[in-house]
Amino acid sequence: MLPISGCSNTAEPATIPPVRHYTYEVVNVYPHDAGAFTQGLAFDNGYLYEGTGLNGRSSLRKVQLETGVVVDSVSLSDAYFGEGITVCGDRIVQLTWKSGVGLVYGKNDLRLIRDFAYDTEGWGITYDGQRLIMSDGTNRLYFLNCETYTSDGYVNVHDRGAAVSGLNELEFIDSHIYANVWKTDRVAVIDPRDGRVTVWVDLSGLLASQQVTGPVDVLNGIAYDATGDRLFVTGKLWPWLFEIKLVED
Repeated sequence: MLPISGCSNTAEPATIPPVRHYTYEVVNVYPHDAGAFTQGLAFDNGYLYEGTGLNGRSSLRKVQLETGVVVDSVSLSDAYFGEGITVCGDRIVQLTWKSGVGLVYGKNDLRLIRDFAYDTEGWGITYDGQRLIMSDGTNRLYFLNCETYTSDGYVNVHDRGAAVSGLNELEFIDSHIYANVWKTDRVAVIDPRDGRVTVWVDLSGLLASQQVTGPVDVLNGIAYDATGDRLFVTGKLWPWLFEIKLVED
């Protein structure tokens, strides 16, 4: 997606490349359910998968990209506030906010297979092909074994040594983690080897480019179509989902 240079954990500070800055161009705009409090977003085999939040309204959905139509869905227990999701092989993993419970579904039928426990809040989650990567709203990202869902270490995210907190919805693209930063219009692009922010993406003005009549909340939701090299973003209660191209500032 981006030509991002990396660095090793042993790099001296003087050799670390400067943080780069990107904006965006809108490629396509698609309808999105304005009632969806989007907490997690993923793309797989032509469909969007979306996790929504709020107690009593949380769900996991399979959505047609072009129309925004929900073709399949499952509701969470009223006790759960749904959070981030990711596709992991033939499974979908969904976090809950303060319950300390993750939910695992079959991708084809959205049938609940099992749950698992974690000790932090659950915010965002993604999959790098080997491990699950999870955020909890702080500057820390946790690695989980994708079979046992047990802890496999963590990394602290920073921008030239300063902690970057509020890490929320996650997507893994071209060996880097893309993270919505809560209550901002920024996405941090993170090297998972050392937690360093390599790129900041500024999505200011994105929603304002389209007509909006109802209440909306913050930017939250990143999905990537690796086959088509397409990047999608949306937000909580947004009536639109955007396909964007990143442009260096």
